[in-house]
Amino acid sequence: MTAIWRSTLTLVGATTLTFGMAHAQSPDLSDPPAIDGEVVADHGSHTLRMGIGLSESSPQFLSSQYFGEILEQRTDGRITVNVFPNSQLGDDVQMMEMLQTGTLDMTYPSSSATTGYVEELSAFDLPFLLPNREAAMAVMQSDVAQEMLDDFEGTGLKALTFSENGYRQLSNSARPVETPEDVAGLDVRGLSVRTMQNPVHLAIWEALGANPTPMAFGELFSALEQGVVDGQENPWSTILTSNFNEVQDYGTETRHVYTPFIMMLSERTWDRMAPEYQELVMEAARQSAEYEIQLSAEYDDWSRKQLEERGMQITRLNDEQLAAFQEATQPVYDEWAPRIGEDIIAEIQQIVEDSSN
Repeated sequence: MTAIWRSTLTLVGATTLTFGMAHAQSPDLSDPPAIDGEVVADHGSHTLRMGIGLSESSPQFLSSQYFGEILEQRTDGRITVNVFPNSQLGDDVQMMEMLQTGTLDMTYPSSSATTGYVEELSAFDLPFLLPNREAAMAVMQSDVAQEMLDDFEGTGLKALTFSENGYRQLSNSARPVETPEDVAGLDVRGLSVRTMQNPVHLAIWEALGANPTPMAFGELFSALEQGVVDGQENPWSTILTSNFNEVQDYGTETRHVYTPFIMMLSERTWDRMAPEYQELVMEAARQSAEYEIQLSAEYDDWSRKQLEERGMQITRLNDEQLAAFQEATQPVYDEWAPRIGEDIIAEIQQIVEDSSN
């Protein structure tokens, strides 16, 4: 374990910057695993530009740096990866479009932003489908999940692997939320909640009586600060590393959706690579995804505690309260199960059940 983990980031038109990860900004994170494997043969040089949505202190960024280090070490520097955090190059949807046109090599979107390409991925957006991380890991490592990744073939996007965005939690600046009625407002107006540009997420918050507002992640802090929306929903680690606690007084541990990340490469970039490089990229993606999942787990509980220490009032729902949210969002299944595929949902539910035995 290490208290400080230093990483580098290359920015457009700038020198290489160095970031120190100290206890004030991060938990005592695990070191990246040692890089094993021989150097592969020389198949030319590639510089990969990778855009991500989260900050330099996020597990997504740290694992992306590790991905680049694997490729650089095992090609003697012939493959390098420059990571652009903080939605510098656009939101998830825009960066996927850039991959399709070949103007960007890699991105790392939430699965929720990818459902326009593979609708079956909307299964991950169904509320309360994955009750714990063990179930989520079992689903992401299953054949049904691999088939979803394979279904990107021909879209211009090469889906490499799943990793963890995590359980989405509600934060807002208006009031504590303990029940669906607190979301809907009853005697006061319902909460306006920023969602991803995802129809299942919209359906969840509509079912809860909120006013869901789709918005790019890069615009969210300003929207919260200016009161354009009351709240948002993201994992605790994202809420912390994005400093949303500065503009959000209340949090609720709803765990309403478990969202994976998907590491992606432009098909144009993939096709330009020699087969041995392709194999190495896939191996590095999976190794870095395992590291990202580990970091995400370390970050999650720590982030919640940090948010509380920094003044956010966080409500933990008991079983009865959680059941009320589950009941209120049942209409989302009624609407979306036929569209996603009831057989796929049943298969995922079986994997979840098996993982608990």
